Amino acid sequence: QVHLVESGGGLVQAGGSLSLSCAASGSIFSVGTMGWYRQPPGKQRELVASLTRGGTANYADSVKGRFTVSRDNAKNTVYLQMNSLKPEDTAVYYCTANVSPRPTSLEYPYWGQGTQVTVSS
Repeated sequence: QVHLVESGGGLVQAGGSLSLSCAASGSIFSVGTMGWYRQPPGKQRELVASLTRGGTANYADSVKGRFTVSRDNAKNTVYLQMNSLKPEDTAVYYCTANVSPRPTSLEYPYWGQGTQVTVSS
């Protein structure tokens, strides 16, 4: 069993910053790509940022230049630094990780429980 536990989030004024973190634990042999999705109220879940184990990052156009994704491979943890936040960034943020639980197994996607980020205008 693999668990992803998120922390951070909360309420911030527009222009402010927040930091999210997500740690993977449990039956883990290796962790591949990790990242963050978000689901704004009444909308579909969308990719925010992803980061391969080797360090290649991918960002949604709407967050480029404002958000930074990073990871600590030794801790199986991914981070999301969010700066210059806007009201439209308000959403539930979910972390995700592709995890291989055994040396011979494929990677499977796992999700965190989600954390609320609210940006007031």
